Amino acid sequence: MDKQIKPSVNGRAWVEIDLTALAQNAVEIRSHLPAGCNIMAVVKSDAYGHGMEQCALRLRREGIKTFAVATVGEGVRLRESGIDADILVLGYTHPTDARFLNDYSLLQAVVDGEHARALDVMGYKLGVHIIIDTGMHRLGIRADNFAEVESVYGCKNLTVEGLETHLAVSDSLSEGDVVFTKAQVDNYFSLVNELKSRGHSVGKLHVQASYGIFNVRELSCDFVRPGIALYGGFMVADELRIRPKLRAVLSLLARIAQVRWIPAGESVSYGRIFTAEKPTKIATCCIGYADGVPRQMSGNGGMCIVNGKKVPIVGKICMDMLMVDVTSVDDVKAGDVATFIGKNGDEEIRCEDFATASGTITNDILCRLGGRLPRIYSS
Repeated sequence: MDKQIKPSVNGRAWVEIDLTALAQNAVEIRSHLPAGCNIMAVVKSDAYGHGMEQCALRLRREGIKTFAVATVGEGVRLRESGIDADILVLGYTHPTDARFLNDYSLLQAVVDGEHARALDVMGYKLGVHIIIDTGMHRLGIRADNFAEVESVYGCKNLTVEGLETHLAVSDSLSEGDVVFTKAQVDNYFSLVNELKSRGHSVGKLHVQASYGIFNVRELSCDFVRPGIALYGGFMVADELRIRPKLRAVLSLLARIAQVRWIPAGESVSYGRIFTAEKPTKIATCCIGYADGVPRQMSGNGGMCIVNGKKVPIVGKICMDMLMVDVTSVDDVKAGDVATFIGKNGDEEIRCEDFATASGTITNDILCRLGGRLPRIYSS
């Protein structure tokens, strides 16, 4: 048997990625930025399930010069894929991995003074961004703890190349949340101005992630950090002062393995949560929760599109399969394709529809799409 022969990438279930849509989203985001502000493209978690290397390479062609990842391993992957831009590791890196930051020319976000000093003693010359905690209380040095922030500047092997913070409720326009966001921004810039007044270089400033770009306007920053916006994954219910014209980048599809009629009164799948009220045509699709279709979607209104018609998911979702009611579809057979996210004929299921039926958000859905799903790219 020829070892080079591999199973078909679209024989069971797969993801299609439209890199042109990704590039157009970057152009759209850039059109909303003030002069002098650039995109730091967030490609962590395998570019939200879209494929980190391919997406970063396409965005690099679009002129993106700075990328953000969550882990040092992700940064190494980007470098080894040929990305020659600045790469910032947003998450914690253990000091024993500092050599990878050095060897792969990665920038590191430091979470506090202790983290900075632990990296410093490793002896590598590293560029760092200081995380400033302005109210999120996840990572960072409190904005009012000037002494600890200043202590990072005393680390002989670290060069402070930026200051960052993260907004907790920039996706909300309720009065209380807008006030909270303003306080975060004010706390951040108060610290920035104090550092400048004492002669410290603050480097690159960045505050806004996807929602902040469109809800917290006219900040004087060097970067914005779009993640979900790059991939066209905003929810319709999201509160946005400006709704950008973004395109969905990802589609999720699966083959139908079998079609059968079941009589009235018989049930489908584990737990018997669905019982046919009349003779029902059931199609079994080659995709399940091991591929990233949440089991919580079972019985909660999940849909797919088969031959141009929306049909409901019925019964509990299995690890590798799920069943749909295709009674309304006249011509359906094994080998046909079911669309779970994307367009088919005149119908469309957006990622946000899929997420709503799962009781979660688009970020969660995109990041959990399983590694065994092949990615098929178009550019």
